[in-house]
Amino acid sequence: MNKLLVANWKLNPEKLSVAVKLAKAIDKKCVVICPPFPFLAAVGKVLKYAKLGAQDVFWEDKGAYTGEVSPMMLKDLGVKYVIIGHSERRRWLQETDEMIGKKVAAVLRVGLKVILCVGEPWSIRKKGLAAAKSFVRKQLKEDLRGLPLGTRRQASDVTIAYEPVWAIGTGRSDKPAETVEMAKFIKQFLHSTFYILNSRILYGGSVDSKNVGNFIKYREVDGALVGGASLKADEFKEIINISAEYD
Repeated sequence: MNKLLVANWKLNPEKLSVAVKLAKAIDKKCVVICPPFPFLAAVGKVLKYAKLGAQDVFWEDKGAYTGEVSPMMLKDLGVKYVIIGHSERRRWLQETDEMIGKKVAAVLRVGLKVILCVGEPWSIRKKGLAAAKSFVRKQLKEDLRGLPLGTRRQASDVTIAYEPVWAIGTGRSDKPAETVEMAKFIKQFLHSTFYILNSRILYGGSVDSKNVGNFIKYREVDGALVGGASLKADEFKEIINISAEYD
C-alpha cells in the first residue's frame, strides 16, 4: 500500500488564483488535496494525478440546513475523499461524536471515502499512552457506529488520521514509537470490532518535511495529514519526495 498524503488547506488561501496555482504545483499521485469549499470545483478541474478532497460535509442529502453541503453535492463536483471529525471542528464548532458518526455513514452511503480524525488532548495524554488509547477507542466506537458490525469493508473506504490534539499547531510532535503503537492499536481495534482489514492510518500532528520521515518510515503508519506545510509548494513537494522513499 502506497503512503497517502492529505493536504488540508483549512481556511487558506484567500484567493482562488493562488489555490489553483498551488494545486498544480503539488498535483502528484498518492496525494489528496482538500481546499476550502469555494475552491473545490476550480481545483478539481486542474488535477491530473491527485485526488480531490473536502474538509467537511453534512449528513443529509438535502433540506433546510443553511450553509451546509451534502455528500451528493461533493460527489457531483468530483470529490473522492472527505475529512470528518477534525479536531478544530470538534473544538470550535462543538462537533460531537454523534454528529461525526452521521457524517461518516452519509459519506460512505454515496460511495465517497472517509478520512476520520481522532486523537486525544493533552489532559488525557499526560496520563499516559493507555489513557490515550482508551480515549481514541471511544471516539472510534462512536464515530463508526453506523458501520454494520461483522460486515467486511474495503480498507480504503475508511482512513483514520491520528492527530494528537496537543501536537497540532504547537510545533511539537508525538514520539514516533508511540505513534506506531497507537497505529497498531487502531488497526487491531478496527479489525476486531468493525472487520476492517488492512486499514490505513495517517499521522496528523504538526507534520513537515523535517519530521515526516520519522513517522512514515514505519510500515504501521500509512501516510500523513498535513496542514500548514501543505500550503508551501516546495515544502509539500519535499514531503512527497520523502514519502516516496517508503512506498
